[in-house]
Amino acid sequence: AKSLLKERLAGRLLRMRSAAELGFLDAISAMVSSPEQPQAEPWAELNEIRDDVRKEVVRLRVVEPRQTPLPYKVFGSEGIEESAHNQMAKVMSLGPVVSGALMPDAHLGFGMPIGGVAATEGAVMPFAVGVDIGCRMHLTVFTESASSITALRERLKTSLLNGTYFGRSLSEAPLSEHPLLDDLRFKRIEKFCRSRGTREWAAKQFGSSGGGNHFVEFGELVLTEQTDGIPAGRWLALLSHSGSRALGFRVANFFTELAGKMNKLPKEYEELAWLNMDTEEGQAYWDAMELAGDYSAANHHVIHDTVIRLAGLTPVRAISNHHNYAWKETHGGKELYVHRKGATPAAPGVLGIIPGSMATPGFLVRGKGGADSLSSASHGAGRRMSRRDAFKSITEAQRDQELLAGSVELLGGGIDEAPGAYKDIRSVMAAQSDLVDILAEFHPRIVRMAGRDEVDRQEGS
Repeated sequence: AKSLLKERLAGRLLRMRSAAELGFLDAISAMVSSPEQPQAEPWAELNEIRDDVRKEVVRLRVVEPRQTPLPYKVFGSEGIEESAHNQMAKVMSLGPVVSGALMPDAHLGFGMPIGGVAATEGAVMPFAVGVDIGCRMHLTVFTESASSITALRERLKTSLLNGTYFGRSLSEAPLSEHPLLDDLRFKRIEKFCRSRGTREWAAKQFGSSGGGNHFVEFGELVLTEQTDGIPAGRWLALLSHSGSRALGFRVANFFTELAGKMNKLPKEYEELAWLNMDTEEGQAYWDAMELAGDYSAANHHVIHDTVIRLAGLTPVRAISNHHNYAWKETHGGKELYVHRKGATPAAPGVLGIIPGSMATPGFLVRGKGGADSLSSASHGAGRRMSRRDAFKSITEAQRDQELLAGSVELLGGGIDEAPGAYKDIRSVMAAQSDLVDILAEFHPRIVRMAGRDEVDRQEGS
């Protein structure tokens, strides 16, 4: 009888919707948060379902953003479109957000702009990390000099074509013994998300690079002085850019939807819903995000190991960094959750890689720890036009002319990734000279990207 009464009482509370009933829920919520525990009926029963009441009060009440967004620092403002500023203003209107910045490569994204940085207190926003959790750069430097590219060209091309795969392709012999696949976090994610097959998809996609702006390329790393143990000179190097594939996609979408239920926002803000880190749901997202980041890192190692073996090269140094992720950091004496969506960590002394485009240089950098940028820098050149506009305005002949001028051979790649679709990388680097020191330039020479018929498969459909 007692459990039935509790069920009926909870059911009645959970069905309340009107303004008057919400007012009643305010009173009930205040009662259940009080340290005093009234024992008279029905309060004793309410005490036993206080957690349910708390969650339902949160679910029913729309959390209103700040009327005036917090200010944020902008680097390279002349190259950033108004739509990116509008998105960032929404981010800075949210309660948990305490600081933010736009990097010089910033452009319109989903929820938060690409090139956006936001620090929150006590909460994490899944869509401010993005759907490609742990998207990262990975650079391997070899003992071979850059001059060897000419003699090794056919072998290097073959290793790129056979050492990774793009678009819809899945491994015909998925990795089943990689140490990460034994990680217990896979089981925890499947249990929490009530989703099967997460580990199996991860195994199938090991060694894959996806689509869009993801790439694997050989090029010349040019150092004017010894850097991080690498002697000055022009060295053959391998650079890759990709993320956590279907794993990150599934995690991001599940927890973004969950966040929207737990912290209900006005419709135009829905994608920016957050999870409080003192909740089971917030901790579960953090757990899943870290697994996706570890998977992305492991996947880059699989790609590099395979390509290097096929090319018969000798590696001497590897450098890598995430640029779609959230980090727990201390800024201004406070522990904050710093979301970098298309932004490179640039704390003092931290190495990072900032690519240009398929025909323009990338840069190996060392962070300076700029406070206004939350110790961040750009993650690339940044798009100056959308993919749709690129298809409309750039021809294959124009793209090929830029490739020829840059001495680049392209394997795959679409018009939407043509160099002309991107901002000038040197202008972007000049706009963040206070944030990073440039240590070396990387010039692409043989670039492998998804071709016209290689559409990325994030899901199993």
